[in-house]
Amino acid sequence: MRRRRGLAWSKLRQPRHNPPVPSDSVPTMAARQTLSLHALAARCVDSTAVVDKLALTAEVAARFHAGEAIADAASPAEIAPIKAPGRPERPRLVAPRDLPRRGLASAEGRAALVHAVAHIEFNAINLAWDAVYRFRGMPEEYYRDWVGVAADEARHFELLSARLAELGYAYGDFDAHDGLWEMAIKTADSCLARMALVPRVLEARGLDVTPGMITRLRNAGDESTAAILEVILDEEVAHVAAGSRWFAWCCEREGVDAQTTFHALIAEHLRGALRGPFNAEARLRAGFTPAELARLDELAA
Repeated sequence: MRRRRGLAWSKLRQPRHNPPVPSDSVPTMAARQTLSLHALAARCVDSTAVVDKLALTAEVAARFHAGEAIADAASPAEIAPIKAPGRPERPRLVAPRDLPRRGLASAEGRAALVHAVAHIEFNAINLAWDAVYRFRGMPEEYYRDWVGVAADEARHFELLSARLAELGYAYGDFDAHDGLWEMAIKTADSCLARMALVPRVLEARGLDVTPGMITRLRNAGDESTAAILEVILDEEVAHVAAGSRWFAWCCEREGVDAQTTFHALIAEHLRGALRGPFNAEARLRAGFTPAELARLDELAA
């Protein structure tokens, strides 16, 4: 693989949910007027170039927090069918079983791990914006949560991308898979199902596996990557908690039992695919109940 010179990366912790407005290179939006948050979210999802998606994410989040981008249940009534999100030509997407397993003893192995996490974060930007675009008539706090998640995921991606550069690689240098977006397609017609299966199952898996990754990286002498993953792990708890909060809200709105519905959705969409062990401490902070965790243990056994 082609190697690149390392680049310095900025401080790990920056203010959350309040990103700076990017430079004039961002596609223009009319200044000081109220814009549709849903239309802007769609632009973020559709943007193909990494630099444009990151810049648009920062601008839309800033405009939302400034009151210039408004969620409107009636705008527009027609919601476009879900499709593949905008993304660069690379990385090449393959089946998960076709991704090679690499150790962390080499820089290439560590870069492959960083790339895999970066790809998850890139997909998470699209997932957050699709949740803003697709599900209308939700409370203002719902949109505030998912705009904030999109901004966080973009910052995580930037940290990981900079670390990749330090290791001599870039996003797109390794193959990746499309599992997260495949679940977005399956849950495109239901906010309840989306909140249950994307944040509370697929993204929550990161809460389970990241502590072990951090330990392995430290054992391999890679403190820089371990420190980035610690920041991401801490902030992903809040993202999964947002999924828990809005899953419970949707269940209450539809008059269904949250725990029964959650496990029914897992059985429908992920039968045999659930894997433990689970990070009980992090999942409890992210809104799981002890009864849910006990049931997850049974399903993963």
